[in-house]
Amino acid sequence: MDMTTGNLAKKIIIFALPVMLSSIIQLLFNACDLVVIGQFSGDNSLAAVGSTGALINLIINMFIGVSVGANVICARAIGNKDMEKAQRCVHTAITFSFIAGIILTIFGIFAARECLILMDTKDECLDKATLYVQIYFGGMIFNMLYNFGSAILRSVGETRKPLYFITAAGIINAGLNLLFVIVFKMDVAGVALATIISQAISAVLVFICLTRKTGYVNLNIKKLRIHGLELKEMIFNGLPAGIQGSLFSISNVFIQKAVNSFNITAIVSGNTASSNVEGFIYQSMNSFYQACISFTSQNFGAKNKKNCKKVLIYCQIFAVLTGVILGGIVLIFKDQFLGFYTNNQEAINYGVQRIVIICTTYYLCGIMDVFVGGMRGLGYSVVPMIVSIMGACVFRIVWIHTIFAANHTLFILYISYPISWLLTSLIHFISYIIVYRKIKFEPDNSNMSIAIATQNNSAC
Repeated sequence: MDMTTGNLAKKIIIFALPVMLSSIIQLLFNACDLVVIGQFSGDNSLAAVGSTGALINLIINMFIGVSVGANVICARAIGNKDMEKAQRCVHTAITFSFIAGIILTIFGIFAARECLILMDTKDECLDKATLYVQIYFGGMIFNMLYNFGSAILRSVGETRKPLYFITAAGIINAGLNLLFVIVFKMDVAGVALATIISQAISAVLVFICLTRKTGYVNLNIKKLRIHGLELKEMIFNGLPAGIQGSLFSISNVFIQKAVNSFNITAIVSGNTASSNVEGFIYQSMNSFYQACISFTSQNFGAKNKKNCKKVLIYCQIFAVLTGVILGGIVLIFKDQFLGFYTNNQEAINYGVQRIVIICTTYYLCGIMDVFVGGMRGLGYSVVPMIVSIMGACVFRIVWIHTIFAANHTLFILYISYPISWLLTSLIHFISYIIVYRKIKFEPDNSNMSIAIATQNNSAC
């Protein structure tokens, strides 16, 4: 897909819808785990699996952030019509995904229990939560391969095939969950194993797709290697995204720890159910963040500054509309959605408290993320990282240790989310204006894009 010409709004929607559906189906992996566990294994198993989410995201986000860098560098090379650079980016990214998967597998298996203890995971949930994390990380190579492969495909506008792959894997995941938990009585081990098998299928399909692609993103197994310059650029552009994602996860670990501090299993279960329902809204809005990165990167590579601003405006509008519409639907049917995860009415009531606060304000999170995507596409990764860390992560942690400590209620805990989104969005808005005005193109300098990104990020 040429992201630099034609009707940008239409192309953004065409790009974003498959990304949105793919993300939702990925969420269904976890949702299916929780629904089956909640209905057939009980609240302790549900709380055990649910309490691992923040930890898993914390550990893997650093590496997934580098896949964002791969998307940016590859899309920029495509916009600049640089076939050789795009090819080096593709082979470096896939090679790095294997290395990252091995590192994460080793770390996750051996450090799972200690990390969960640090999160104050309830004693009755600890053994099951540890087992789930260890099995989940056993298949981390597949997780990394799928994420890096999909990022490469997005750089060239290919978003439909990953949707088909993840749909097939999702159907298999659902069937295996029922088989392992209901028939074989494997409890949390069963849902973790089903997830690994499903991720393996989607990863292999993405890998095969890349080997059959022609042009910019063709993958040749014989050429798999690390190219130093491309890896450096991926890390430079993607590591700040990974750090930001990990620190967001750290703030969510503190949120989870605060939830655990009530020492009521129903609150943990309700929080788990609610956060998973909200995840569908977040991933839907996040598809426009992904679109903003890819479209801005290609237009930046093509040196089309005006289109970069148009992309940001369109993605902001679409993200807000998505957040408002889906948030409203969830609010109307909140009891029914939560009921998919647990039959415990007390847990549902606690989950409602969170959903009401989050879903009425979730569009603010969409605004925040699209600004981040716009700046990353322009080559500025450090600026949004610093703003997001201070405006959201640090703010939430300080809030928990001050305001929440003095007013130990769920409302005070959950209200920290929309306040942090609003503050961070305002600062991102100001930052984007400053960044956009600084962009100057020099048509005769083919290395201009990277030079600008390096100079300005290092200055921050």
